[in-house]
Amino acid sequence: MIRVFLAALLLIPTLLYGQNLQKATFAAGCFWCTEEAFDKLPGVLSTTSGYMGGQKKHPTYEEVSAGITGHAEVVQVVYDPAKLSYERLLEQFWLNHDPTVTNRQFCDAGSQYRPAIFYHSDEQKRLAEASKAKWEKDKPFRQPILTSIVPAGEFWPAEDYHQDYYKKNPARYRFYVTGCGRYDRLDQLWGALRKK
Repeated sequence: MIRVFLAALLLIPTLLYGQNLQKATFAAGCFWCTEEAFDKLPGVLSTTSGYMGGQKKHPTYEEVSAGITGHAEVVQVVYDPAKLSYERLLEQFWLNHDPTVTNRQFCDAGSQYRPAIFYHSDEQKRLAEASKAKWEKDKPFRQPILTSIVPAGEFWPAEDYHQDYYKKNPARYRFYVTGCGRYDRLDQLWGALRKK
């Protein structure tokens, strides 16, 4: 009887959250904005702002912002591949960052704002490279695509006040996004593709 009960307890997360959850990690500049972009997609279960790609363990926002750890601001997305494909996540990523620059996004400058796809498997790498090649061919702008595709490293969640910032601080968030020129630049780059 106890074995049946324990087996049932082990199945609850699978039944509640799906059988095959996946994670994807993207650097698209400010993680507040990247969270907002991915939270809109049906099939995304969570987005977590954090840091990846640096040398220091347990980096703080102040250290990453100072550019001394080598980390990028990233968002780790947990999604259900039965409802949302990795290809769709890639499309959302491309249309929500400026791939024509390195070490900056919009008004934020420094290597911590470099755009990148951090892949977690050979399949994600293959799909990311195919997606980049597609956009190189079909992009609606002239500049080359400079976004990197690199292996995922250790993920360090950002401090609590950064999580869901756009929801918790909507007025400040809107002021930042508008002042930074994020949406204007994305519309300039991607045009009608962003309206789909």
